[in-house]
Amino acid sequence: MRVGQGFDVHRFAEPGAGRPLMLMGCHVPHDRGLLGHSDADVMLHALMDALLGAAGLGDIGQHFPDTDPAYRGADSARLLEAVMESLRAGGWRVVNADVCLIGERPKLAPHREAMRERIAPILGLAPQDLNVKATTTEKLGFTGRGEGLASQAVVLIDRS
Repeated sequence: MRVGQGFDVHRFAEPGAGRPLMLMGCHVPHDRGLLGHSDADVMLHALMDALLGAAGLGDIGQHFPDTDPAYRGADSARLLEAVMESLRAGGWRVVNADVCLIGERPKLAPHREAMRERIAPILGLAPQDLNVKATTTEKLGFTGRGEGLASQAVVLIDRS
C-alpha cells in the first residue's frame, strides 16, 4: 500500500472572461472560472498529483505539460482517465481518496454528490470511497481575498 498527497492552486480569471468554473469534473455556477492551460480544475489536479505521487510516477506537469498545445483547454476528467490507465498498467488500484477545496466561495455542499458520482467511477471506486470536502481560510491569504482557489488531496493505493 502507498499513500500520495497532492496540492494545486489556480487564480481566478477576470469576471466576464467566459471561463466556467470546473471542480471535480463538474461545472459549478460562479461569477468567475479559474485560469490555467487546461480547464484549471484545481481539485482534479491535486487528485492526479496525489495518485501519480503514490505510484511513483512523477506529477501532472511531467505527464501533461502546460507548454504542450494538446492540453490547452483540456478536460481534467479526461486527464484523470489517462492517469488511471498508467496506474492500472502498473498494477495499482485506488483504495480511497479525500479531496479538499480551499477557498471562501463557491460553496461546495450543493455539488458534492454530483462530484462524487462523476469522479468515483473513473477511480474505480464506490462514491462513498471518495470524500469531497471544503474549508475556508477565514478570509486570510489569497484564497481568503477571493483571488483564487487551492486544493489538496490524499489517496491510498495498493497493488491489485
